[in-house]
Amino acid sequence: QVQLVESGGGLVQAGGSLRLSCVASGRTFNIYNMGWFRQAPGKEREFVATISTSGGVIYYADSVKGRFTISRDGAKNTVYLRMNSLKPEDTAVYYCAAKTIRGIYWAASSYDYWGQGTQVTASS
Repeated sequence: QVQLVESGGGLVQAGGSLRLSCVASGRTFNIYNMGWFRQAPGKEREFVATISTSGGVIYYADSVKGRFTISRDGAKNTVYLRMNSLKPEDTAVYYCAAKTIRGIYWAASSYDYWGQGTQVTASS
């Protein structure tokens, strides 16, 4: 089993920045990729970004490309999501996720473990 704990959400004005953190514990050696997803009220959970365990493979959703940066600290088993130039449409609960096998990186169904989520609100 893998446990994921997110932190760093909050309320900011549009144009502001936040950094989310996700600490993984348990059988972390099984992790193949880690990612961030978000879910706004009344909408489906959507892919935001993903990073391989080596840190060498990174993908972003088009809606956040150029504004968000995903990174990882292997020694701390932690993945970060730096969010700049936040927009009201970025408002959502952000979830950290981990998957243990290769698969479609943008599909939530490919991920085996999920954190509890952290609220991000960008006010206009």
